[in-house]
Amino acid sequence: MPEMPEVQGLVDFLDGRVTGTAITRATVAAIAALKTYDPPIDALHGASITGVTRHGKFVDIATDAAHLVFHLAKAGWLRWYDALPSTVIKPGRTPIALRVALSDDSGFDLTEAGTKKSLAVYVVRDPADVPGIARLGPDPLDEGFAREAFATLLAGKRTQIKGLLRDQAVIAGIGNAYSDEILHVARMSPYALAANLTDADIDTLYAAMTTTLAEALAEASGKPPADLKDAKRRGMRVHGRRGQTCPVCGDTVRSVFFADNSLEYCPTCQTGGKALADRRLSRLLK
Repeated sequence: MPEMPEVQGLVDFLDGRVTGTAITRATVAAIAALKTYDPPIDALHGASITGVTRHGKFVDIATDAAHLVFHLAKAGWLRWYDALPSTVIKPGRTPIALRVALSDDSGFDLTEAGTKKSLAVYVVRDPADVPGIARLGPDPLDEGFAREAFATLLAGKRTQIKGLLRDQAVIAGIGNAYSDEILHVARMSPYALAANLTDADIDTLYAAMTTTLAEALAEASGKPPADLKDAKRRGMRVHGRRGQTCPVCGDTVRSVFFADNSLEYCPTCQTGGKALADRRLSRLLK
């Protein structure tokens, strides 16, 4: 799933290429992906693009008519073309959910792999009209999001820190991958409860969060969409590296599997050498 660093990379790429152009055509190939009807998507036709910004993991393309907002979800991505293909999109026979043509003959497709379709597209007058944006917590790299604000969000919450970091209503932009990475850098168990963290723990976790995300943003900066996924994978210390060697201590990276995802961690660095129970096996033993 694209998370804040990759989404910001997409925003920077798009902003430098589409701002000042006009949308000549926006074609929906997967009708379930379009979540709004007023304004209609046709309102974008002929609209001039004034800028591209990010809200959490949402991309916001602003025009003089409306905002085209999208969330790539778990398996979505953006495919850029300097010269947009002239081929006709056949709904139901392509991974393409949306095609946007621009006045300089460039454009992009929003694509989604797999059978579980979660990619979402919105055409709105104001980004706050998108429910997911309206619910977002603070951006972790915003200048105003200091350590004290982070501590306030954690205070009294009997919630595992892994889930809290991923909760978009608490902190915007962090997903499964970077929460694993942040907790590994902080040398903290994903099952630690937020309410039990000491001041020193909060200092460590805040520093791990801001450093990890800043490094990932720097890695994503200037890269075209086609290169962002590989850059993300190369930068991972534990996420997606089950069975490989921890780069810090040399222990073996382990996984805990859930219904639709997994978390990765290093027992030596994060759990005092203890292996966390595999939830799939736990269900079988009940």
